[in-house]
Amino acid sequence: MTLIKSISGIRGTIGGHVGETLNPLDIVKFTSAYATFIRRNGGCGQNADFNQNRPTIVVGRDARISGVMVDNVVCGTLMGMGYDVVNIGLATTPTTELTVRILGADGGIIITASHNPRQWNALKLLNKEGEFLTAADGAEVLQLAESGDFEYAEVDNLGRYINCDEADDWHIEDVLGLELVDEDAIRKAHFKVCVDAINSVGGIILPKLLERLGVECKVLNSEPTGDFAHNPEPLEKNLSGIMEEMRTGEYDLGIVVDPDVDRLAFICEDGKMFGEEYTLVSVSDYVLSKTPGNTVSNLSSTRALRDVTEKHGGVYSAAAVGEVNVTTKMKEVGAVIGGEGNGGVIYPESHYGRDALVGIALFLSSLANKGCKVSELRAEFPDYFIAKNRIDLTPSTDVDAILVKVKEMFAKDETATVNDIDGVKIDFPDKWVHLRKSNTEPIIRVYSEAATIEEADSLGKRLMQVVYDMQ
Repeated sequence: MTLIKSISGIRGTIGGHVGETLNPLDIVKFTSAYATFIRRNGGCGQNADFNQNRPTIVVGRDARISGVMVDNVVCGTLMGMGYDVVNIGLATTPTTELTVRILGADGGIIITASHNPRQWNALKLLNKEGEFLTAADGAEVLQLAESGDFEYAEVDNLGRYINCDEADDWHIEDVLGLELVDEDAIRKAHFKVCVDAINSVGGIILPKLLERLGVECKVLNSEPTGDFAHNPEPLEKNLSGIMEEMRTGEYDLGIVVDPDVDRLAFICEDGKMFGEEYTLVSVSDYVLSKTPGNTVSNLSSTRALRDVTEKHGGVYSAAAVGEVNVTTKMKEVGAVIGGEGNGGVIYPESHYGRDALVGIALFLSSLANKGCKVSELRAEFPDYFIAKNRIDLTPSTDVDAILVKVKEMFAKDETATVNDIDGVKIDFPDKWVHLRKSNTEPIIRVYSEAATIEEADSLGKRLMQVVYDMQ
């Protein structure tokens, strides 16, 4: 059983002992710390719709089996802290983010463990802009959780509980209102798509979006039961069902999301993977063709985004892994689009958050305007291959010491450039490898990219052996 506390929130497996898992007592403590942080940093309930002089928090959740339990604990705790709670129920992460901004709320909590298996859940914390907390803010929440310095409301000052069932519609309207979403072209293309909604909230909102766009769709794993039909991470090894369905030749495109619908992967009309790294690349190519500018992705993302950006006359920048790091860098360089290579598209014209709905609408717009097959669109981009490996950690592993040694090993290599803003990334002229400690699991992620998957995997395994030799 696992409990991981980080600046991005609290995440763990359900059941077990206090302090070791994600359980009601730890959820209360962490939610109370977040509420205290919001109050200390200006939460004052200024929204016109909530004029009781109480701060307001939006709460949304994916369809995980533990979601109802966690949701009840979170909402009850916030009310006990004197907060009004706007509960939007089953909702995607980007839907929750947008709702915070639309309602002018003081913050938001998303109950989701993203791509983690069914026994996991987590709290993702948002500021009043509907964006993830900064590292400094997250550290303050952690400190408050450890101190237990909370003050709960007296009976006359308890918060209100407000159900809201309009959030999905608001989200869809926001997507359709984007200038680069070409509804007419998409409708005229008469697309037929297959969607794998992994038994979560994608099965609720994606058919609504696609219907509005005039797209015919079949949804696999559509019931939001939280009992995932397969490993929920949208990687090729987990997607045999939809890939087989695509090979029937009945569809123009396959669409895959994770349980909270902030990651997005495509499948070509012939049943082959488009490549999750190329979700951001392809959408960026379309956006940059209409609105030239700069782009950002994280250090573990493909070089193909850099190539596409430079083709359109823009400047590419890399950020540390983590959505808040990417959005911070995007604001710094004025990026018109950015995201993460795991299928996360961040389009500031909508909001600063990974959003599969935005990615789908922009991708379909590009495909409709080009009038080509998905496989033909993929062939337009440079080929790189990323190998994704992992090193499982033991309680005695000194990750920081290991990464320092790796950095020192390559510091004198004239063919390599070493970047240590997030773990250690070693860039060679024709390939790279990145080692970093995961924020969500007790592992070191080892990502490597080269011209072939064999070369990429060999480079990653080489660095893994270096780490093993150090332990």
